[in-house]
Amino acid sequence: MGARSRKRKRAGTAPIAAPLEQQAPPEQQAPPEQQAPLEQQAPPEQQAPREQQAPPEQQAPRKPAPPADDGLRRGYARGRARDEEIRANLPPLAPGERPRAVTVAAIVAFVFAIGNVAAALTGNDISSATGDPSVATAVTTALLLVAGLGMLARQYWAVLGFQTILGLQIVFFSLYLIGVQKWWHAIIPLVAIGLLGWLFWKLVRPMAQLQMPKRSPGKPAP
Repeated sequence: MGARSRKRKRAGTAPIAAPLEQQAPPEQQAPPEQQAPLEQQAPPEQQAPREQQAPPEQQAPRKPAPPADDGLRRGYARGRARDEEIRANLPPLAPGERPRAVTVAAIVAFVFAIGNVAAALTGNDISSATGDPSVATAVTTALLLVAGLGMLARQYWAVLGFQTILGLQIVFFSLYLIGVQKWWHAIIPLVAIGLLGWLFWKLVRPMAQLQMPKRSPGKPAP
């Protein structure tokens, strides 16, 4: 009986903890907040090995977004390439050749100049800042005559200057429409805007042709 009681006492005693010298040092033990519960831990076959996980400093960096200036430069480059392609497809002018639209524009410039002189003689012209109508009439008439003569001579700057005059005339008639109170008073300004706008558009192609090198008489157009 005494031996059996001693065996029961030994079997019922709790296991003795390992001594302090056999426990792992604190720096090798995982902190409590990093130890996930057992039910939340993935099984070993589903966990990726540590050597396959790249550290954060070795991961591919994100590409920065392109600045807005790059988009603008690309748009300008595409526009210049399109303009060059259009100029390359234009047939060059022969020596002494004048586009029909340029001749029409020169005639219109002379008509405007005559109209300025007629308006000054009848007192219906626009006065200058000093109140003297002769100064404004002389300046505008001289500009129109120079532009007309330059277009007859097939000069690029003359066509460009006359297009500026046409643009100012279109703006003037458009502002005049703001104060129109009766619809029939708007007929003449609308017709003028339409004709001037059509002539402005027709001068774009000849102006590009005037910038191109002249074609020799015996050389065919490309």
